[in-house]
Amino acid sequence: MNLHALLRRREAEGRPLGVGLIGAGKFGSMYLSQIRHTPGARLAAVADLDPARARAALAQVGWPEAVIGAVAFTDDAAALIGRGDVDIVIDATGSPAAGIAHVLACCEQGKHIVMVNVEADALAGPLLAKRAREAGIVYSLAYGDQPALICEMVDWAHAIGFEVIAAGKGTKYLPEFHASTPDTVWDYYGVTAEDARLGGLNPQMFNSFLDGTKSAIEMCAVANATGLAAPYGLGFPPCGVDDLPRVLRPRNEGGVLAQRGQVEVVSSLQRDGRPVFRDLRWGVYVVFAGGSEYVERCFREYGLNTDPSGRYASMYKPYHLIGLELGISVASVGLRGEPTGAPIAFNADVVATAKRDLAAGEMLDGEGGFTVYGKLLPAAESLRIGGLPLGLAHHVKLRHAVAAGQPVRWVDVSIDESGLAVRIRRQMEATMT
Repeated sequence: MNLHALLRRREAEGRPLGVGLIGAGKFGSMYLSQIRHTPGARLAAVADLDPARARAALAQVGWPEAVIGAVAFTDDAAALIGRGDVDIVIDATGSPAAGIAHVLACCEQGKHIVMVNVEADALAGPLLAKRAREAGIVYSLAYGDQPALICEMVDWAHAIGFEVIAAGKGTKYLPEFHASTPDTVWDYYGVTAEDARLGGLNPQMFNSFLDGTKSAIEMCAVANATGLAAPYGLGFPPCGVDDLPRVLRPRNEGGVLAQRGQVEVVSSLQRDGRPVFRDLRWGVYVVFAGGSEYVERCFREYGLNTDPSGRYASMYKPYHLIGLELGISVASVGLRGEPTGAPIAFNADVVATAKRDLAAGEMLDGEGGFTVYGKLLPAAESLRIGGLPLGLAHHVKLRHAVAAGQPVRWVDVSIDESGLAVRIRRQMEATMT
C-alpha cells in the first residue's frame, strides 16, 4: 500500500528506478503509456526486433518527441541488459527460448527481471527463479497479467489464515475450442478474417487464448508460484461470480474439484454456448474456507457470498489491465526487493497435446497453431509420461504418429538437445523433481 510513497521518495532523491523493456508489443506499449506518469521510475531503453516500431509505439501512446529522444532503442536485448542505467528488465517477448536467455543474462549482470513472458515461466520458471535467487536478483511474474493477480489473492487469503480451496481465472471456453486453429479462430470470436487483418490481429496468438493453451500456461505459473495443486487437465466449469464457492468446492460436497487447494479456470459459456450469468471472463478469483463456526458466522454477518453450507466463500476481481498495471511489479521489485509472484515449486507443467491425428514427419507449430494445444498436468505426471513441454513444441518434427487428444512425448519428436532452452528444461527435470 506504500509503493506510491516509496516511488515519490526515490523521485525526490533523484534516484529513479531505471527500466529496460524487451518487446514493445501490446503489453509493453500499455506499460509505456504509464511509466511516463509514474514518479520514481524512468524508461532507459527499449529492445525490439524492430527498433523503429518500438519508437513508434512510444509516440502512439502519447510520448512527446523530445522525451522519446532520451530513450535508447536497440535490437540487441543483451546490450540492453548490460546497460548501466537499467536496474530492472521487463521481458515482454512471449518467446520461451528468448525469455530463458534473458533471465540468465540478468543473473550474470545483476539485473532484476519482470517476466511478462509467462510462456518461459511455464517451461522453466522454477529453475530460473532458483538461478535468480542464487544470483541475488529478483525474478517476478508481471502484475496486471492474471497469474500475478491470482497470486496476490492467494497470498491475501493465506496471510489472514484462510485455507485456499481453489484459485484461478475466467475465460471463454467450450470443449470444441481445443481443436481450433488459426483458420477457425475468428469465427469463434465473431470477427471476420478481413477485419482481423485490418486490425493487425495475430490469429495464432488469439487462437492460443481460445484453444485452452494460455489458460494452461497461466495456471501452471500460478500453481508453481503458490504451491497449489494442478489437476489432470483443467475442467473449465461454467460458473459466474455468484456461484464460485458452490461450484469450486470438493466433489464429495457437491462441487467440481478433485482436491482441496488447486487451480482451476471457469468458463463464461455454458456447454450449450449460452452465456453464463455474471461471468468472470476477464477476472480472477480465490475460494477459501472459514475453518470454524465463528468465522462462517462472520461470513454471513458481513455479506460474503458462500456455498449453501456456509463453509466456503470467495473473493474476485472482475478485470485485469495487463500492461497498465505492470508498474506495481516494477515498484515492488525495485523498492522492496519482492516479486509479485515467483515460482516456489515445480508443481505443474504444460504438455503439448495433439489437436488432431498427427502423422510421423509432421512439423509441430507450437502455441495457438494447427497441431497442438497445451494441457495442464501435475509435474509428476508430466515427467512420468515423458511429456514434451508445450514451450518446446515449436518447429520440431514428429518421429511417431500421435492420436488426437494424446500427449506428445519427448521420444515422439526430433529435437536439438544442444539448444539453451532444451538444456535448461532438461536440467530442471533432472534436479527439481
